Amino acid sequence: MTEGPFDFVIIGAGASGEAAAHYARARGASVAIVDRDLFGGSCPFWACMPSKTLLHAAEMRAHGGDYPWPKASDRRDYMIVREHRDYPDDGGHVRSLERAGASVIRGTAKLAGRARVVVTHETTTHELAAKNVIVAVGSVGKVPPIEGLAQAGYWTNVEATSTRTLPRSIVVLGAGPSGVEIAQYFARFEVRTTIVAPHEVNPTDHPRNSRMLAETLRRSGVDVRTGVRAQRVRPKAGPGGEHAVELSDGSSVTAEVIQLSVGRTSAPALKEIGLETIGVAYEGADTLTVGDDLRVTENVYAIGDAIGHELSTHLGHYEGEMAVRIALGDDVRADFSAIPRVVYTDPEAAAVGLRLDEALKRGIDAFEETIDLTRTSKGYIVEADLGHVTIVVDRANKIVVGAFIGGVGAGEAIHQAVLAVKLRTPIDTLAQTVNAFPTTARELGGRFASAALKLR
Repeated sequence: MTEGPFDFVIIGAGASGEAAAHYARARGASVAIVDRDLFGGSCPFWACMPSKTLLHAAEMRAHGGDYPWPKASDRRDYMIVREHRDYPDDGGHVRSLERAGASVIRGTAKLAGRARVVVTHETTTHELAAKNVIVAVGSVGKVPPIEGLAQAGYWTNVEATSTRTLPRSIVVLGAGPSGVEIAQYFARFEVRTTIVAPHEVNPTDHPRNSRMLAETLRRSGVDVRTGVRAQRVRPKAGPGGEHAVELSDGSSVTAEVIQLSVGRTSAPALKEIGLETIGVAYEGADTLTVGDDLRVTENVYAIGDAIGHELSTHLGHYEGEMAVRIALGDDVRADFSAIPRVVYTDPEAAAVGLRLDEALKRGIDAFEETIDLTRTSKGYIVEADLGHVTIVVDRANKIVVGAFIGGVGAGEAIHQAVLAVKLRTPIDTLAQTVNAFPTTARELGGRFASAALKLR
């Protein structure tokens, strides 16, 4: 028996899929949304919410607050709806979708030709007819091919954000946002912590942010190893039965737990989803390639981690809503030029748009304006000894094309620059915008004013 037709069948109920479902229902479209695991996806259960909760607890502890690990663990369990049980309860997400009028189906979905999706749950099979299909399958952590790793065992983000017992020691492989955040909260709870990065810390960020994050980790007690890779693991070969991780520079590190933060892939889900039934050749890539219309093929769209842009909940929400709008005929396209990126360490690092080197490579006649945050009113007040505010300016068009902030309030202050990049706001307009004193946002405004003077 075939159910539907639905205006949208959404495969995956993480941040992007949920956003697509809610927006489609708000527009009056019929929706079926399918997931084989937790509705809500990684963010509320294994990623954003637990990691930020543990970072908050670790920050409170580092600044003298009464926040022992049992209290932090209990608070994290409350945030991921896991109190008195081993697995989170996603009932709140399910009920929210059902209240919105979506048909919620738990099971494994697979494309079965154009306009058809088959869902299997245990021994039950549903066939759904769809006017549009949205692929929002999410991603899983990559596992690098390191000799001995499988034998030693490892943690992904799931174990790192949900553990109720602190390990004696941990080595984090990978120093992107996830690895950096995990390393800081474990170190601040007195776990002997090492982070291993093949390049710099958070290498796609501005160099000032990367340097600040590396120093922040060191001050938190993390042994930061940059420019090296893990080459081999010798299980239980270290003192006390810890695993020995041999690095490419000839050194090694030992730890009870090896945590992987080396990137994410949607390949396992994409391989199984039946793309061949809609005429799409899939050869095992981590993500699908789509344009600004988010279209895989006629009436099939892909969003979220599965398309490989910045892996963040806020971008997933945006993509979900945009896919629905495009499918419903709105004259819009996805715009990825002004997506905020934040690392929620203490202090934070935030970014939007292009670094100077990226702008120059695109042929933009660009220059930077920067200030050391420690020499500003905000910096003096909070006794900051790290941080900066930097903007990248397009000289010819007199607009901001990038902004980078490291330090207190970075994650909040960056949004003025997000809007400026998005709207291509004239630098003179930004220079005349009044920001409250004394805030990090005001220091950003000061960079706009300084740039405007240079462009007169």
